[in-house]
Amino acid sequence: MRNIILGISAFYHDSAAALIIDGRIIAAAQEERFTRIKQDAAFPVQAIKYVLSEAGVSFDELTAVAFYDKPLLKFERLLETYHAFVPRGWRSFIKAMPVWMKEKIFMKKMLRKEFRALGATKNTPLYFPEHHLSHAASAFYPSPYENAAILTVDGVGEWATTTISYGRGRDIKILRELRFPHSPGLLYAAFTYFLGFKVNSGEYKLMGLSPYGIADDPQTVSFREKILTTLVDIRSDGSILLNMDYFDFATGLKMTVTPLWEALFGISRREPESEITTAHMNLALAIQQVTEEIVVALARTASEITGSTNLVMAGGVALNCVANRKIKDADIFKNIWIQPAAGDAGGSLGAAYAAYHIGMEQERIYFPGDDAMQGSFLGPAYSDVEVKQMMARYAAVAAHYPDITALTERVSAYLAAGKIVGWFQDRMEFGPRALGNRSILADPRQPDMQQQLNLKIKFREGFRPFAPAVLAEDAHLYFKDAAASPYMLFTTTVKSEWRIAPVKNAAASFAATVEESEPELSVASIYERLQQERSAIPAVTHLDHSARIQTVHRTLHPKLWALINSFKKLTGCSLLINTSFNVRGEPVVNTPEDAWLAFMRTEMDYVVIGNYVFEKSRQPTLPKELFKSFEMD
Repeated sequence: MRNIILGISAFYHDSAAALIIDGRIIAAAQEERFTRIKQDAAFPVQAIKYVLSEAGVSFDELTAVAFYDKPLLKFERLLETYHAFVPRGWRSFIKAMPVWMKEKIFMKKMLRKEFRALGATKNTPLYFPEHHLSHAASAFYPSPYENAAILTVDGVGEWATTTISYGRGRDIKILRELRFPHSPGLLYAAFTYFLGFKVNSGEYKLMGLSPYGIADDPQTVSFREKILTTLVDIRSDGSILLNMDYFDFATGLKMTVTPLWEALFGISRREPESEITTAHMNLALAIQQVTEEIVVALARTASEITGSTNLVMAGGVALNCVANRKIKDADIFKNIWIQPAAGDAGGSLGAAYAAYHIGMEQERIYFPGDDAMQGSFLGPAYSDVEVKQMMARYAAVAAHYPDITALTERVSAYLAAGKIVGWFQDRMEFGPRALGNRSILADPRQPDMQQQLNLKIKFREGFRPFAPAVLAEDAHLYFKDAAASPYMLFTTTVKSEWRIAPVKNAAASFAATVEESEPELSVASIYERLQQERSAIPAVTHLDHSARIQTVHRTLHPKLWALINSFKKLTGCSLLINTSFNVRGEPVVNTPEDAWLAFMRTEMDYVVIGNYVFEKSRQPTLPKELFKSFEMD
């Protein structure tokens, strides 16, 4: 008899569903991809329907369902926190309590109701692993290691904000726990808020902004000292204590006590979409440095108390690829593997794994050298019939290339000519990164391509960097320490022979030209520095010569590998820009229709859906009501 486990994450952000059968991942997807609501927190009805359909099973065939946290324990934390900070937070209390009293503390009943709507006629066993156990399980069980230290760092689950665990065989043991409100994730989120970005969404913007800060600028040094002396006390083991006089997230409706922050740093909170100054860049760098210090210390502690040479990671902070690089550079572990869906969406997969291996005591099978994530290509695929149906619905016009060689030769020629191409193939990725099946691709050698993509295609801030997708066998030609990185979760640096100018000196020189009456550089200074050609592959080289690399493997990414290899034959360059197929505020595209409509509302030149190539100039004019607008994130 098969053990079929459905895992669910929901009701906070990034709701998702995952299905495993006898310990093997069958399917996983975020609800946002179906509803087209970014970071959709609703019960993942569409994602559940998809994973059941992918497996060919009904709800009543499930062995168990696992929910990714313990709602009653989270409710306990809320009550105790409000009590501890009384009378602060009464407005937040009044807002939160009705929802909890009406729904969330009766989670089991609410889930049963949702299951019946999905066709359940019997009460399938329910498991509720703790939030951080779900994260830990998502990191350890699919990893290629028999044993590993497990580091999970995020905002908060029930009580835990950071845990260090040890995984061996089918077992996970939590060894250390840092508790709310002292949270590295919430510390970083507070700076995300103060710098004018959206919490639980804009943290990657903060990470991307940080290299624009100047490390030896007295202002950066001062900011870092103020963070360490006033806001957070970092202990030698990586645990932290936050000065809660400065934070409002425990009981309030905002992240910071903003007047105190403004007095501390001598700058106003940046309003969203407003000018970015030198001070903002330097503050972004300062908190990035502090975060790196915390996670490296945590990694050292994980090594010391587990004795393992392997590290696996999950939780939202594990998506900070710059900090991940610092752990790798510290040479604490021989091997590091990070769950590509490290955030709450991945908790659905971890919950299913925890139910199977811990709750049901089923043995674990692992494959040394190969993880179980299948490239994270765990979402839906669409047939030629479905592509043709989309074409008929919109009178879309395409050229058909049934042969993959002919297709990649044609598309690589477009890319070499400076064209921007949407690339839609096979199963959708699970997690926040587009890894070659729902991607926008372009030539990294074009000096203005980063700006073109940001402003004309993605409709987002021009300073944000792009990742290179490079043939795995050629990565060492372009990048230092180019180890396998199929999930885009580590940065590396461009090798010196490809560099053009010492960017730090150029930035300092530019800063020196600013008149003394203008102590802060305006947002224009970002673009002045950005437009300097830093390397022979400028569109994927960040200001500090770093790049968030994706290694493309022939077995794992056969079509993307074939395309880049064709581009290499044509140009001698074996990498492409790879960014997610969406515009700002929109979830990554899921269906052929999503892809074609996204293509039509941007200045993209071509879109490839399966073996069909759509050229913009040949498409019909569409009524404006077909173009959905998305809230900026």
